[in-house]
Parts: sequence; structure tokens; C-alpha cells
Amino acid sequence: MSIKPPSIKAPDKDLAEHSSPLQLQTGTPGTGRLYRPRSINTLPAQTLAKCQLSAGLPKTAHPEDILLSALKSPCFTHPLFSPILPCLETIVSPLLTAFKSGDRSFSSSAHLVETATSVRHIASSLSHTRIKTPMKNVMIVTKARDHALVGMTREVCEWLMMQRSGSGSELGRGVRVWVDKQLERSTRFGVEDMKKRVVERGGRGEVRFWEGGMCWEKPELFDFVLTLGGDGTVLYSSWLFQRIVPPVLSFSLGSLGFLTPFGFEKHESILEDIFKNGIQVNLRMRFTCTIYRSAPDGQSTPEESTHQHEVLNEITIDRGPSPYLSNLHIYSGNTDKLLTIVQADGLILSTPTGSTAYSLSAGGSLVHPDISAMLLTPICPHTLSFRPMLLPDTMSLRIHLPLHARSSAWCAFDGRGRTELNPGDSVLVGASRWPFPTVSVGGGEEEFVESVGRTLRWNVREGQKGFGSGSGKEGGKGV
Repeated sequence: MSIKPPSIKAPDKDLAEHSSPLQLQTGTPGTGRLYRPRSINTLPAQTLAKCQLSAGLPKTAHPEDILLSALKSPCFTHPLFSPILPCLETIVSPLLTAFKSGDRSFSSSAHLVETATSVRHIASSLSHTRIKTPMKNVMIVTKARDHALVGMTREVCEWLMMQRSGSGSELGRGVRVWVDKQLERSTRFGVEDMKKRVVERGGRGEVRFWEGGMCWEKPELFDFVLTLGGDGTVLYSSWLFQRIVPPVLSFSLGSLGFLTPFGFEKHESILEDIFKNGIQVNLRMRFTCTIYRSAPDGQSTPEESTHQHEVLNEITIDRGPSPYLSNLHIYSGNTDKLLTIVQADGLILSTPTGSTAYSLSAGGSLVHPDISAMLLTPICPHTLSFRPMLLPDTMSLRIHLPLHARSSAWCAFDGRGRTELNPGDSVLVGASRWPFPTVSVGGGEEEFVESVGRTLRWNVREGQKGFGSGSGKEGGKGV
């Protein structure tokens, strides 16, 4: 069975600089190579040369051969991946050997199935790997306009400033805590009094203030993010970090709490465990949404980069204040083939994380966040046959407002950045290369089902009574 490599665009310079060394991408047709790591193309020449010498390889060694030797070297991998490196090398080595020789086919269907199963095992291992990240710079995001949380923010900030972080020459250095710039002059927060208390107690930490632009320009500055609020505060964190996102731990101080599994009353013990044992993260899928405007000749041209958004929940396209139905054409972003025409109040393209939000209210399915998929949900369609549909994350969709549409449409990204689409405009939606890592409580795949039961009381009802015995009190769930 032949493998046909997809045609892809070269990554931006600034995107490539932060690509993970273990992320693998397909090459362009005609290069004769696949599964080349992004970091091979972006690392400085001297770094590659150093790794080549340490592996004892000749100067003529192929970059992919350097990759294989570097799988055992800290030059390319973080120690947190050590449990899965043998599995990774077992898969990558034969693939690179075959692809480098020009062979892009599998010897049998069994070989193909075995490889696919191994890759799936790697993905599962990555999603359940415990990371012991250095807690040098911790960012706190507090729910906006809630003065009751300012005192809690101060409490967490002071506790963090009393902790020790760092390694090697920096062992014992205090934690640098970043809080919202708006708290700098807050009398409720009392930054100067807090600093004095920390110094008197022997703490070495410090407090600094973050602004939104820092999350875009220097996202790697922050090792960890704490949110104090509800799901909306988590979505705001995703909005701040439009590319690289540090691990996010969310304390439940809001209404429902699908994304906030940790109770604030135990914050000290939770943070102590993280400092000691590390964290386990879920890499939640996000969408990259790009707006295209219609040129005078009727062709679509890309808009400026300020109109590209990373969304964690959903993108919504609706008719806005217009009395007319939305008329939206959905094309495959891969083949530009027309898939269907939407005549409805609007359309929701949701991630698995967003399946419990607006999509749920519109009749969409609940989707486990470990499933990489795109949920297409219509809003009040004028047809009885338009049902919600799950699409694979390998697909991208282009939502086009035709030139003959009666009115404009409006799109929103996680409820923000509401933008008008005029006839001829399009929105391209696809899986993002920048997932949103949330800290897990360690409940495994069952954690999502438990959260849905806790917040929505999913499938809760009186238990069915037996014939002539019992009162049915043995369970509240069932049929």
C-alpha cells in the first residue's frame, strides 16, 4: 500500500523556532523523505554538529541518522519522555530507513496495522506522561471583575513565593510569580505588604506583573499557569496564549467547571504534590481559524495575520441581526470540494472540549477530549435531515458565504473577536498545531464522564425497582 505525502506549506520562521523536537511532519512531494523532525531544519548548524560528534557519526551523516542517535541524547529529548523512547525508536528507525531508500510502501496490511497501533500507543503514552517541569515562573490568571478572588490570588501568590525552585546552580532560588498588571496598584492585593511578609518569613520569591502582549511575544517565559475562576477564565487563558501554551492548572471558583477539576480549598496540598512529583497533562485540541476576504475580482485572498485565531471551544458563524437564514457553503479545505450547503440560523464548529458548551445547547453530541475530531453542529437548520456530524481532525473546512447571499454573516471565536463576513468571504478551520495542555487529576479516561455527571447530572434518574422487593434506592443511575 503506497503512502502519498500531503502537500504542505513550510512553517513560519517564528513557528518553527518553537517546534517540539519530537513532533514529526511529512515532507513535500519529491523530496524522498518523510517523517522529518521540524527541529532538524531549525536547529543551528553548530548544535547539529555537536550532536553528530557526540554520537560518533561522520560529517556526511544524514540528518535523520543524527535524529535516531539523538533519541538517546538530551540534545533533543527531555528526560520526561524516557519511558516511551524505546517504543518511539522502534517505530521511527525502520520507517526512516525505508523512506530514505525511496520505499514508501508497507510490505503487508499486517505491517501497516502494526505500525498504526504503535503510533496510537505513542500518542496514548504522551497524553499520560507525568512531566516534572521546573516551576521557576508561575503565571496566575484571575477571573476578571471578581473582587472576592483578589484575596485568594494574594494567598496563592504568597504561598508560591515561599517555595524553592530551580536546579543546578539555581537550586534553591525562589519562585517568580506573575499576576495581572491590574493588581499592581490594588489595595486589596497589597503587593508591598505581601513582599515584606515573605522576606520576614525567609522567602526568596518575587512578584511581577504580566500583560497580554507578553503571552504572544514570550510565551516560553512562563513555566506554569494557574487559573482562579471558572471555565471562562480557562478560555481567556487560551485566548492569551495564541501559540505555545504552558501547562494550565485550574481551580474551580466559577459556576459549572468542566475545565476546573481542582478545588481551591486543597490548593496547598495540590501545589505541593506538583512541586514534588510533577504533573500529568491532557493535550486538548484547538482550532486554527483564518478569515479570507473576497478580492475585487471575486477571488479570496488571505487577510492580515491579526484575523487568525486559536480557539479551544468553538467557532460560531450565525446570521447576526439579519432576519434571513444564513446561506453557508461548506467546502473541504483539503480538496476544495463542496460538501454541503447550510441554510439555518448558523453553524457551530466545535472541538471535543467545546462539545459541552454551545454545541451541546444546539443538540450536538458529547465528545471525549481525547478524541481528535471536529464536531459540526447546525443552529436551527431549516431541514429535518441535518444532524450533527463528527469529522476527523485531518480534515479542514472552508466556510464560504456566497456572493448571492442575501445578507452578511457574523463569526465569533470562543465568544470573542466577533467579526462580520461579507458575501464572498470565507473562514478556514483546521486542527491547530498548538494544543492546550490542562493538568489532569489523574483520573484517566473516566475523568470526563465523571465531570459530565457532576456538572450536568448526565443520565441521573431513579433506579428501576425490582418485582415485589426493594424501593429502588440502590442507584440513581440506570434505566
